[in-house]
Amino acid sequence: MRNYNNNNNNNNNNNNIVALLLLLFFNSTFEQQQVLSRFRAERAALLQLRSSLGLRAKEWPIKSNHCVNWVGIICQNGTVVNINISGFKRTRIGSENPRFSVDSFANLTNLVLFNASRFTLLGSIPDGLGFRAQKLRVLDLRFCRITGAIPFSVGNLTDLVELYLSDNALTGTVPDSLGRLSRLSVLDLSRNTLTGFIPSSFGSLVNLSSLDLSLNYLSGDVPESFRSLSNLRFLNLSGNSLSSSLPAQLGNVSNLIVLDLGSNSFTGTLPVEFGNLTSLQTLVVKNNMLTGNLSGDMFSSLNKLETLVLNHNNFTGNLPDELWSLPALSFLDAANNNFTGLLPNLVPDGNLTNFTSGALNLSHNMFYGNLTPVLRRFRSVDLSYNYLQGKEPDYARGVFSLNRNCLRNMTTQRSVQECATFYASKGLTFDNFGVPEDTLPPPRDSHNRNKKWIILAAVIGGVGLFVLISVIAILVVVCCRKSRTSSQRGNGVGPAPAVIVPPSPMAALDSSNLGDTFTYQQILAATGDFSDVNLVKHGHSGDIFRGVLEGGVTVIIKRCDVGSGAKDVHVAELDLFRKVSHPRLVPLLGHCLENENGKFLVYKYMPNGDLSSSLYRKNDLDDDGLQSLDWITRLKIALGAAEALSYLHHECTPPLVHRDVQASSILLDDKYEVRLGSLSEVCIQEGESHSNRFTRLLRLPQTSEQGASGVATATCAYDVYCFGKVLLELVTGKMGISASNDPTQKDLLEQILPYINVYDKELVTNIIDPSLIIDEDLLEEVWAMAVVARSCLNPKPTRRPLMRYIVKALENPLKVVREESGSSAKLKTNSSRGSWNAALFSSWRQSSVDVAGMAAGVGPSSVKRSGTSESQSGSGDHSSSHRKQSKDVFPEPLDVQDEARSNSVR
Repeated sequence: MRNYNNNNNNNNNNNNIVALLLLLFFNSTFEQQQVLSRFRAERAALLQLRSSLGLRAKEWPIKSNHCVNWVGIICQNGTVVNINISGFKRTRIGSENPRFSVDSFANLTNLVLFNASRFTLLGSIPDGLGFRAQKLRVLDLRFCRITGAIPFSVGNLTDLVELYLSDNALTGTVPDSLGRLSRLSVLDLSRNTLTGFIPSSFGSLVNLSSLDLSLNYLSGDVPESFRSLSNLRFLNLSGNSLSSSLPAQLGNVSNLIVLDLGSNSFTGTLPVEFGNLTSLQTLVVKNNMLTGNLSGDMFSSLNKLETLVLNHNNFTGNLPDELWSLPALSFLDAANNNFTGLLPNLVPDGNLTNFTSGALNLSHNMFYGNLTPVLRRFRSVDLSYNYLQGKEPDYARGVFSLNRNCLRNMTTQRSVQECATFYASKGLTFDNFGVPEDTLPPPRDSHNRNKKWIILAAVIGGVGLFVLISVIAILVVVCCRKSRTSSQRGNGVGPAPAVIVPPSPMAALDSSNLGDTFTYQQILAATGDFSDVNLVKHGHSGDIFRGVLEGGVTVIIKRCDVGSGAKDVHVAELDLFRKVSHPRLVPLLGHCLENENGKFLVYKYMPNGDLSSSLYRKNDLDDDGLQSLDWITRLKIALGAAEALSYLHHECTPPLVHRDVQASSILLDDKYEVRLGSLSEVCIQEGESHSNRFTRLLRLPQTSEQGASGVATATCAYDVYCFGKVLLELVTGKMGISASNDPTQKDLLEQILPYINVYDKELVTNIIDPSLIIDEDLLEEVWAMAVVARSCLNPKPTRRPLMRYIVKALENPLKVVREESGSSAKLKTNSSRGSWNAALFSSWRQSSVDVAGMAAGVGPSSVKRSGTSESQSGSGDHSSSHRKQSKDVFPEPLDVQDEARSNSVR
């Protein structure tokens, strides 16, 4: 019986084990089936996404495991969690019919990251995105050319931690629903065309650490609810139309490190509550309408402040002593205000003198008195256009910019009368440039007593001037008739003349602060004894080599030959870098001047070379052979080059002319940021390029060494002309336009320009680079750049736009060609923006007639039709293809004579 019971128990145990094994088997099989089913569903979803986006088989091969072999796909436990298609290229078929469908996201149930930055997603963000990707934590759609509004449904993505939608063409308002994204840490909506108010619901984003709403058209106030954003560290609201007073509530956001409120319409004073931002390192409030004095108490607690930008406001009073004593301050720009007073007589201690790139700009204010040692804490100092007096200290000589002050023994200072009048208004004594007091000009009452003599002298002088003008005018007419033949050959832009103002001799040039000093042996080792393998090109100012320093750093080395008859190129460039500094100029790392037979300059290496070599380059991953830069990158390059030239033309005193603007001079770093090179020909502008009619009357006839309209090429207008040719290269893809002045290039311009008409968008499609893939909105940007290029190429230098207006046009290309709506017209009244568009074209008054005249004689019938009947009459179809400009954006021709002359020339 006992054996029977034992056997029975054994049988029961065996049955339990079998049942358990069967259960485990069926569970395992069921789980495997679930995993396999999910794998198949996700693969089908990815294939659907691959088809809608037009992805290439090279990145997502259809016959391989997507979790193993597909680029940008990351799986965990057999399920897709990350999709990264950043920078991918479309197939040819996909490029012809691009779509962005998110229906497939419904089957990607565990997706937490989707990155499509710099991948063209034409059209708007699908509204279904907020319902089909519920677990998304990172959504990156930067530089995707997206249009339309931000869908309200994005607020359903409640797991989002990072949301990037910058650098698109988004319109409409910022949806309140974004305030539901309580886990959000980073929100970037910058560089779009968003309008309306900042939602007060953003105060609920308590985990937000970075918020960037810059360069939109947002208006109104900063919401009071922002005081709740205790974790916010980066806040950028610059480049909008925000108004009222500066938001004092931001003083409660104690963890802020960067606060940029520049280029808005804020009024009032700088809130003392900002003194609570003890972690603040950067504060920017430039280009507003702020007034009043600065509070010393506010700055006394900002011990971590490194950068303070206050320029282009209406601040008054003195800079508080507490500001000068901030231990970390290395960049202070308070230019173009109404600051006044004495510079503090402080001697910086040791920990305030170790800045390698510190900069101080107090230009265009009313500071007076003597220069003080506190300035020594900064490496670059601009105090021009003030009323400082006394002697220039040794430490400032040749380093500080001190033009238009009242300093002794210096050129380019204010007049004695101007300085004496200012100091008298302050109840102070002017030192009269160190000259005895009795040599001061007579007071105003003596001028009143001599008023009759002044009037008589003016009358006599006027009569004499009239006679002189008449004689000169007769001589000019005679000379013009004699040289008419040579004058007609001058329509092209000739070579740049010799340097107008020679640089200071090398003996007087202190190069100790111009980067590192290299030995000749180091230069030889870096270039492999100047091996041909390392030769980049033969430049007009010296041979260019690629080199590798001892630490493995790749650099570019220019060998400047010296000898009889050779100009000191190295002296010119070192002297330039000693005087100017800007992030858009190629960085100088050092020099080698010890060798008698050659001088060497060492520059930072630019991984993407120059524009002439980067617009099209070999692509080993593409069967097409050549890779073309996309339009967004081209526009970015154009804007960067314009910013560099604008700095030389408008921020340097006196203005500097590059004189070698072409595609090979535009260098590109690893992110295609522009660094302007070929600086050996930079010189001071020889004269005002935008002169009046009286000055133009006295010009000599044009020669082959002069520009397109008889103006010598050492002018800013010459740079603008050359830059216009660079823009045409970006639009047409025809490299070499900017590098040549031969008749072939002139013929090419005459073939291109008739297709650029501010009234007819469709014409420009005849000259656009065929490798560009653009939609309707991007076509308007291309059209706008072509119109800007056409304005730069005006035969009359005085009618070419200034470079600072070209920068504005490239920042807002759609405003160049689009008809003003009520909102845009309102924006033009904003004093911080100004009517830059009108300024861009106000000097090009006859351009519409120029285009019409050219179209009448050249090109297809479509060109002739748009250039005559529709463009001039202003009637007919003015839809997207024939949109009429308002007159303040594109004025009518100057007069009938200009119109007749324009048609006769062509």
